[in-house]
Amino acid sequence: MKKAMMLIAMLGLAGNAVAAEFGDLAVKAWNIEASTYADGDIFNPDVAAYAAGAAQIKWVTIHGGKYQMGAEKSAPGSNNTRPVHEVSINTFKMAKTVVTVEQYAQCVNAGKCTTPPVTYYSFNCNWHTPNDQKYPMNCLNGKQMNDYAKFAGARLPTEAEWEYAARSEGKSNKYPWGNEPVTHARAVYDGVENGVGGGNNGTGPVCSKPAGNTKQGLCDMAGNVWQITQDIYKESYAGAPADGSAVKGAANGDNVIRGNSFYSSDNEYLRTDFRSYIYMKQGSFYVGFRLVK
Repeated sequence: MKKAMMLIAMLGLAGNAVAAEFGDLAVKAWNIEASTYADGDIFNPDVAAYAAGAAQIKWVTIHGGKYQMGAEKSAPGSNNTRPVHEVSINTFKMAKTVVTVEQYAQCVNAGKCTTPPVTYYSFNCNWHTPNDQKYPMNCLNGKQMNDYAKFAGARLPTEAEWEYAARSEGKSNKYPWGNEPVTHARAVYDGVENGVGGGNNGTGPVCSKPAGNTKQGLCDMAGNVWQITQDIYKESYAGAPADGSAVKGAANGDNVIRGNSFYSSDNEYLRTDFRSYIYMKQGSFYVGFRLVK
């Protein structure tokens, strides 16, 4: 697991991405336009080489069914997982891993995707870090994620699909692997020993914690990077669709994210029901994405 160097110092700068762990706080994203700059020292990968060596997406079948989505009592400070409600999910396929740097490079190499901008925070972006081709692709905005999804013949998951898959097809699991405690063998996360927000460990290679996989074999459904869903964020599940479709609303750009990230330092914030949101028009080094079809 690599270090997100200088992270603590950078957290003091306005407009920076901030990890959300508490209740319904948003994961804030940097203002790309305001912070874009040119720096010859920033690493840029050999796109063609990354693309040529990329592992293909592995699809895992998630069998449909009904489940109880949400939680009456979630992580401390979280009040956005109510009411618990029954949702019907159709069978779908989900990518075993979040999209990796090398997989995204295939889209860039084909001229269908753009690279993340060079910003003051690029040292935390896996695209701009040497030898991170097997790491999650972070620092992308919503358009870039959707461009890649189209390239891959897939889409972003709905929040209901994501939670159903994280619960090993709708089981009442507290965590993706079951109800056993969170450990560093099961998730890429900061850890309670560092205190809330107290550490600066970065992302890890995808599927580096197989003990934390779901029963169906999905990797990193807790920790590593937050994962975008299609749903517009609302503060409760009141009126949420019962058919597993995405929550629609005003196009304000605040989309639900699930799974938390490497910066989580409290076990409760890695729960399968925990949720937050991010402004999709901007990027964050805490956020990646996973595809379904």
